[in-house]
Amino acid sequence: MVPESFGVLSGVVMTHDSECFCERLKGELSFYFLRQEDSPIISELLECRKVAAGEVLWREGDACDCLAFIVSGRLEIRKQTEFPGKDVIVGIYGKGSIVGELCLLSGHERFVTVAALEDADLLLLSRENFQRLTRQAPELSVRLLQGVLLAVSTRLGKSFERLASVF
Repeated sequence: MVPESFGVLSGVVMTHDSECFCERLKGELSFYFLRQEDSPIISELLECRKVAAGEVLWREGDACDCLAFIVSGRLEIRKQTEFPGKDVIVGIYGKGSIVGELCLLSGHERFVTVAALEDADLLLLSRENFQRLTRQAPELSVRLLQGVLLAVSTRLGKSFERLASVF
């Protein structure tokens, strides 16, 4: 079974220089679906972002413009219920996971709210940069989509199991 986590980085040391830190993150990018020669190509298209504990990355209904690879920290995924002001936690994801993956192909609004449970380091891939990737390196974009599809199908399978256990 393919893990939901992508086993992102190993041996990353934080520095005070955010640009240096960002380059180090990108330089050590190693998702299971990427080949060694893919890292320089995809790293050019990624944006580093530090998120403080409690900070909202995006809210349900926001424009869908990027996905995030979690390098460190944990993010909470919440969905609004039919009761005003009441959300349900639908997932907590940590290092090696992807969130916001549905945005790669759709221009829909965000389906969920994502907030940092603890300080987190993320690598963001915008829809625009993904489209550039599909033109410049189609084989790499296919591998990326295959990795995302595996993560989504794993999550869906776990959701089915949780639903079945309720009944």
